[in-house]
Amino acid sequence: MNKVILFNPKSAVAKHRIPNSIMNIAASVEGIFDWTIVDGNCEENPYQKIAGLLQTGAFKYIGITVMPGPQTKQAIPFSKKIKEDFPGTIIIWGGYFPTNHYKIVLQSGYVDFVINGPGDHAFPQLLNALENNTPYELIKNLIYRNGDGVIKNAKEDLIEQDILPALPYDKLNSLYAIDKYYLGKTYLGSRTLAYHSSIGCPFTCSFCAVVPTYEARWKAKSAQHVFNDVKYIKEKWGANAIEFHDNNFFVSEKRTVEFSRMIRPERMNWWGMARIDTMDKFKDESLALIREAGCKIIFFGAESGNDAVLKQLDKGGTQTGEQIIRFAERMKSFDIIPEYSFVLGTPAPTPERVMEQIEFDISFIKKVKEVNPRTEIVLYTYSPVPTEGSELFARVKESGFEFPQKLEDWVTPQWERFDLRKNPLTPWLTPEMIDRIRNFETVLNGYYPTVSDIRLTSMKRKMIRFVSGLRYKTNFYRFPYEIKLLHRMWKYRQPEIQGF
Repeated sequence: MNKVILFNPKSAVAKHRIPNSIMNIAASVEGIFDWTIVDGNCEENPYQKIAGLLQTGAFKYIGITVMPGPQTKQAIPFSKKIKEDFPGTIIIWGGYFPTNHYKIVLQSGYVDFVINGPGDHAFPQLLNALENNTPYELIKNLIYRNGDGVIKNAKEDLIEQDILPALPYDKLNSLYAIDKYYLGKTYLGSRTLAYHSSIGCPFTCSFCAVVPTYEARWKAKSAQHVFNDVKYIKEKWGANAIEFHDNNFFVSEKRTVEFSRMIRPERMNWWGMARIDTMDKFKDESLALIREAGCKIIFFGAESGNDAVLKQLDKGGTQTGEQIIRFAERMKSFDIIPEYSFVLGTPAPTPERVMEQIEFDISFIKKVKEVNPRTEIVLYTYSPVPTEGSELFARVKESGFEFPQKLEDWVTPQWERFDLRKNPLTPWLTPEMIDRIRNFETVLNGYYPTVSDIRLTSMKRKMIRFVSGLRYKTNFYRFPYEIKLLHRMWKYRQPEIQGF
């Protein structure tokens, strides 16, 4: 039987995480197909490693996980070269990028299949069909070419997470020492590992790449299952902190409380992502327990303090600007740091309205900081995602915005930065608007340097705050060269790009 390469393209310069996405796929074929992982984060020349495996003649299939942004820089040219050098290889892409852009991926001619969302069933079923020359037209979550067209099979219901096989940590350790995946000393701990406890999100925000993948569905491992896994990771691999990379860890108060009670004696710090309007409904005793259990910081998608923009973004739920500020103040009582992300630069009928929205949110962010100075602020510039049927994306297309028409065009610095939400490439945003956002971000990060940059000494924090103070208090953000110089000298960390 032909073997499988699972490739994780390079996604980080340093402090890379365990490749949980392809670990899930590896678990799905364990005992059925022989597989190996090639991690672009751990290899000096990953293509050479892949080519060496393909030259043995034992490997026919390569599954590649592709997140938007940096991973396209290896996934696209490597896939093209594999098809040129080893034309019999079947290339299968999964992840948010091909799910959202499956047509352009398959029309490239060198990607054979796309897994549309979770591949725990679709990937092994596809391999079995290809090995046995049987039909794959009914395999759910599969997208493929058919002549000149593209066929998108039905979506599968989300799988119960507790019944999935355990991730093959031992085999990964034989390929790349687990020690490679510790994030080093971080704000959370000295040996931090990443973990997924759920998939999906039950909301339909029109700016979020998760929506086309999971279609407002969410499935989670039970609290007991999560605790068992975290306990194993702690005892076997020495982790003392966990990043929960769920799209929405705190959907269920009951599950969160159960897990918190179990993990509290382990003295592990942790971080996860949530919605403000969901956690604002949590009881005070639940929030207190979550903090006692080691949760130090929670990421929230605040997006905007403007209720009209929140409606435009189809934020769903009950979130309002008033609630965003009130919840930030509430979190002070529990010593949990709220990490609020804001999306600036959403489209509007006129340039004046776009700038008004930007200025509104800059003022709003400063109000959040007034009520809770410890609130971490992460700024993104709005980047469209192809959410079919959303009013926001319809407006985006009307403005003249277009995604690249060839897959290779994504491998450019501007489109990589687009997917990091730093370079919008959108017609309605002028250079003046973008400068306003970026300059405010620089001043904000100077006056309130992130707590997660543990390399910043107390003296450095005081110095950069002093240098930024007058600008911040007088709303003078233009040309903040002195702050940028200090950031560059001290290699200031931005959590939205570099994590913890």
